[in-house]
Amino acid sequence: MATTTERLLVTYRVRGEAATIADRAQALAVEQSVEMPLAAIDVPRIATEIVGAVQAIEDRGGGVFDLRISLATATMAGPDGPEAGQILNMVFGNSSLHEDVMLWDIDLPAGFAALCGGPHWGIGGLRERLCVGARAITATALKPQGLSPDELATLAGRLAAGGIDVIKDDHGIADQRYAPFAARVRACAEKIAENAVKTGHPTRYAPNLSGSLDALRRQVEAARAVGIDLFLIAPFVVGFPAFATIARENPDLGFLAHPAMAGAARINPALLYGKLFRLFGADAVIYPNHGGRFGYTPAICREIAAMARGPLAGLAAALPVPAGGMTPARVAEMLAFYGPDTMLLIGGALLSAGPHLVEETRTFVRAVAETSHG
Repeated sequence: MATTTERLLVTYRVRGEAATIADRAQALAVEQSVEMPLAAIDVPRIATEIVGAVQAIEDRGGGVFDLRISLATATMAGPDGPEAGQILNMVFGNSSLHEDVMLWDIDLPAGFAALCGGPHWGIGGLRERLCVGARAITATALKPQGLSPDELATLAGRLAAGGIDVIKDDHGIADQRYAPFAARVRACAEKIAENAVKTGHPTRYAPNLSGSLDALRRQVEAARAVGIDLFLIAPFVVGFPAFATIARENPDLGFLAHPAMAGAARINPALLYGKLFRLFGADAVIYPNHGGRFGYTPAICREIAAMARGPLAGLAAALPVPAGGMTPARVAEMLAFYGPDTMLLIGGALLSAGPHLVEETRTFVRAVAETSHG
C-alpha cells in the first residue's frame, strides 16, 4: 500500500521562457497536488507530505523545458491499492487543460507499480500460448462493420485456415444488434477452433470488450464459456479504471490494448503505450506505425517499442503491435526495424485479397516466419 511519504516522479515537457520557468514549475507542482494557494494550507503535514515538489528543470532548447515534479502516491491509492483513474488525474488531470504542457514520463516506485498489476502474460506468455517460438507474431482484424455473426465467423475461419496467430475484432465491433457479442464470439470461436484442428496451429481470437464495467464483466464470462482467454480493449474508450479492474479480476487472461481516442491527450506516446497501458494490464499494445495512415515518426515508434519491452519496476514486458495501414510487403522492413519481439497486425491489406484470402494469409505468415529466422 502507498505510504504518506512515498512519491513518484513525473516529467512534464513544457513550452516557456527561461526567466519564468521556475515559477511555472512550482505552479504545476501545486496544480497537480493540492490545487490551492500554499499560504492557505495550515496543516504542516500536508505541506510536507502531499504538496508536489519540483525536483529538476532541464532546458531542452528552443523554449522547451522538462520539469520533474514528485507527487505523493498516497493521493493515487485507496484501501484496495492504486486506482488507475486517480493516477491519471493526479499526474495530469488539470494540467492536461494547459496547451503548453505535455505529460512526458513517469518514474514509479517498484512496489507501487506492482500493485497496479501490469501484464499477466507478457511477451513470454503470449509466445507460449501461441506456440510461435522465437519468431514475430502475426495478427489481423475482422472487418468491416455491419457483418453478422455468421459472416464474421466465416471470415475468421478463412484467416485461421491461413495459419494466422491472432484474429482480433476491429475496435469498432462492439455489441451491436447486427452482431451481438455473445453470438458473434461463439460463432467465431467455433469456426477458429475447427480450423485450428485442421492446421494444427492454435490461432487465438481476441473479441473486443466494450460498454460499462457490468457489460465488460458479462462479456468476459460469455467469452470464457467458449474458451476465449485473449481480449481486445481500448482503455480510453471504456475508461482506465474499468480496464484496470477487468484485468485485475481476471489474472489468467491476456489483453491487447487498442489506441482509439489516445490522440485526444497530450501524453508522450512512448509513456502512454509503453508504460501506462502496460502498467494497468496490457500484454500487448497496439499503436500507429510510421508510414501508415497516421502521423507517428520512426523515432516515436522506436521509443514506444523500447519502453513497452524495457524495464518497468519489475513488471513483465509488453509486446509492441505496430499497425494502421500496414501491408505484407512491409514485413521485412518492419521486422528489421522492430526485431522478432513484435506482433505484426495487418488488417485491410489482407482482407483486400477477397477470394484469395487464405492464400494471402499463408503468404503473410510464411514471410514473417522466414524473415524472423533470417
